[in-house]
Amino acid sequence: MTAGERRASASLASIYALRMLGLFLVLPVFVLEAHNYPGGDDPALVGLAMGIYGLTQALLQMPMGIASDRFGRKPVILAGLVVFVLGSFIAAWAPNLMWLVVGRALQGAGAISAAVTALLADLTRDQVRTKSMALIGISIALMFALSLVMAPALVPHIGLAGLFALTGVLALVGMAVVAWVVPPEPAQHQAVERGGLREVLRDTELLRVDLGVFVLHAVQIAMWMSVPALLREAGVATAEQWHIYLPAVLGSLLVMGGLLFRLERQGYFRAVYLGAIALIALVQIGLLFSLDTPSAWGVGLLLGLYFLGFNTQEASQPSLVSRLARPHQRGAALGVYNTLMSLGIFAGGSLGGLVLKAWGNSGIFGLSAALMLLWLLLAWPMKASGKSL
Repeated sequence: MTAGERRASASLASIYALRMLGLFLVLPVFVLEAHNYPGGDDPALVGLAMGIYGLTQALLQMPMGIASDRFGRKPVILAGLVVFVLGSFIAAWAPNLMWLVVGRALQGAGAISAAVTALLADLTRDQVRTKSMALIGISIALMFALSLVMAPALVPHIGLAGLFALTGVLALVGMAVVAWVVPPEPAQHQAVERGGLREVLRDTELLRVDLGVFVLHAVQIAMWMSVPALLREAGVATAEQWHIYLPAVLGSLLVMGGLLFRLERQGYFRAVYLGAIALIALVQIGLLFSLDTPSAWGVGLLLGLYFLGFNTQEASQPSLVSRLARPHQRGAALGVYNTLMSLGIFAGGSLGGLVLKAWGNSGIFGLSAALMLLWLLLAWPMKASGKSL
């Protein structure tokens, strides 16, 4: 990479990281803390508040990506972050669960993912773009891991409202990065060939990845409606749950960095990709069987395996999309990919809340296992993707 490409990759990945850290911070504690709000005794409404962010983001991802083609990437990214900040502070102020839903919906309306990835594509050459996209995937995975450690330690001191306020502050920092650190965007954007979106929607290999990111994030949101309560049943108080998360996260990152990426470089990308899916499916089955007599050690081990699979997928998927899509399809492919990610977040929260209300934690883990096995079945025919990460 040139110095400009390194600057663009690092700064745009940091925007993703700051925004996703703010979103993920509420994940480990949301269900437990939502009970303190008026209306928080309804699991379906709690699930809606948790997942509606994904619905509004899915609805606006493509329009904001198109707007960035017309009005420029940076103005659209800054406008999206303003909306996100507004939603964060409304959620921090929310006196009841319905206002929390409004705040979360506005957070999702700041849908900048397609514009950020499009700007990264504008600022990097084809031969280094895969590495740049992988940095964004890794930043998302790391922020998810960091949030699981930070949130249980912070919430006793600042509460859920404080976490939302912190989310808004992090987004303000992201705006400063856009304004002063991200390199200037090209004066003109290349016109996207017509038919790009149509071709993307007909590409079986890309559709497999889109299905995968939907399931990955639906399962992520749904299982975290049950994991904090499961740890509490195992005798781990909310404020101490980071003692479980931290070793699980660090162990998974060490294995991923020391072994899995090496296997990918040696040409085993397909095996690693499918193995990560299978691993997450086995974790859901393990969590299902641990419900009767949960132990902190057992759940911690399962979470370590989950993070290994999840972080591997988060680092691999954006890079895989950028490799599979032809140059004139890349914007459309990333738009569809980010839309499906957002829909997965919405489905995980809203449907997860309904499942939790009807069948409890066993329903959550049973459904998650079924979704992961379906994804594994549909992803199995995937082709080796050529050069790996």
